[in-house]
Formats: sequence, C-alpha cells, structure tokens
Amino acid sequence: MSDLDPALRDDMAERLARFDVRSLPLAGRRHAAVAVTLVPGEGGAPSFVLTRRAARMRRHAGQWALPGGRLDPGETPEIAARRELHEEVGLELAPDAVLGRLDDYATRSGFVITPIVVWGGAGELEPDPSEVAEVYRVPLEELHRPEIPQLRRIPDSEHPIISVRLVGADIHAPTAALIFQFREVALAGRSTRVDHFEQPRFAWR
Repeated sequence: MSDLDPALRDDMAERLARFDVRSLPLAGRRHAAVAVTLVPGEGGAPSFVLTRRAARMRRHAGQWALPGGRLDPGETPEIAARRELHEEVGLELAPDAVLGRLDDYATRSGFVITPIVVWGGAGELEPDPSEVAEVYRVPLEELHRPEIPQLRRIPDSEHPIISVRLVGADIHAPTAALIFQFREVALAGRSTRVDHFEQPRFAWR
C-alpha cells in the first residue's frame, strides 16, 4: 500500500503546532491517551484508524473507539498512544510519527483522555482480537460531510450529545468529540473546542 502525501503531514503538523492545547487536571481521574492515526485507505485515500472494541472487554465492550488506553507509570500520552496503537492494531511507530496533541477530554466514566495525532504511514493493520473486534480505515473526506456532527439533547444534561455517523454507525462521545476536533483543528485549522459536548448515558459507566 502506497504512503500518504507528505504535504498532508506538513500541513497537519503546522496546524497542530499553532493550536493552543488545553490540558485538564486529573482530579482523581485516570489518565488515558488515544491515537488519531493517519493511514492510506482504499485507493491510497488519506484515512484514519477507527476500531470497534471486542465484546469481551471489561469496560465499554463493543463501543467505537480510537486505539488507546491508560497510561502506564512513567509514560507520557505520546508514548502511551504509540504503545496502545502497536498493541491494538499492530502499528509500531517511531517517536517522530507524532504530529501533535488535541485538547484533553474528561469522560463520565472517570478518565481524562489526551488525543495524540500520529502519522501511521503505510503499515498493515493487524488487530488484536482480544481487544479489537473490527478495524476500519475511514477516509478523511467523510469528515467533511455537512451532517457531521449531529447534536441532540437529553434530560440528564445541559450540554448536547455529539455523534458522527461513519462506517454505517452512529459514533458517540468521547470518540465522536475527538474525531470532530481532529477535523476542525488538524484538517481545517479552526480552534474549535469540544470538551463541553456530552456523552450518551450508556458511556457514563
């Protein structure tokens, strides 16, 4: 599979470098990192990696996710995101694959997620079936559809729930919020915040 246009890498790295990242205190929550990973998709189209968690996972089984997980002691979010990417989908990347960060996002289930944007190159994806039920290469052009994002209200929160429809499914926050901010910041160069967007009730546990 051919690699992506390096000009895309340069453009995204520049936009991320200009972005004023917001970090959150843990305040008793656990720290996690996810990788928003750029890879070539069908026909070499620029794409990102999206997974569906295995049904036997202890937490958030079957939910849509970006590769990621909790930080091990002494890890930075960048190291954790690269490690989890290797463990979950088989991509082993050097430190210089990291293009930048997006805003931290606090989840209802007690995590602070730090999203790391990484250049995945043309490596093959080999998902670990104990963690990943399905893996997709989602074309970046899908993120520019006018119906993304979708917002709706629930009685339990003053903030709207955000979702994005991709690969024939409705994907909710936190994953939807992170994907939307990736589009806004890394692809469009807009400093859009997403930490106020709500998650559906099933993700609160």
